[in-house]
Amino acid sequence: MAQAVSVGELGLPQLELLKGQLEQEVEFLSSSLAQLKVVQTKFVEAKECLNVLHKGNEVCRRRPGIFKRKIEFLTRQMEKIQPALQEKHAMKQAVLEMMTQKLQQLTASQGVPGAAKA
Repeated sequence: MAQAVSVGELGLPQLELLKGQLEQEVEFLSSSLAQLKVVQTKFVEAKECLNVLHKGNEVCRRRPGIFKRKIEFLTRQMEKIQPALQEKHAMKQAVLEMMTQKLQQLTASQGVPGAAKA
């Protein structure tokens, strides 16, 4: 079982690795969200086309229900991904802030003039 560790306890090399991992996760979730949106848009367009093509056909009027269910499913999936994406963004920001603090502390302890002011 993994043990929770505060980002403040990690060194710069570990923070750099964590930042890289979070960047990959953010990219994956962003890409997934974008792909789901594209597919959802295609289903909406298909549903609208079917409605236009078959206004009087009873059999075809039931078909948009299939598209409606798929659109709703995709919407729910996007709603699940969005909070995870926001959480990963927040975690990445916290890691970046901690890296900045540690770099400032490191440069200040080495006596570099003006480095701690940045």
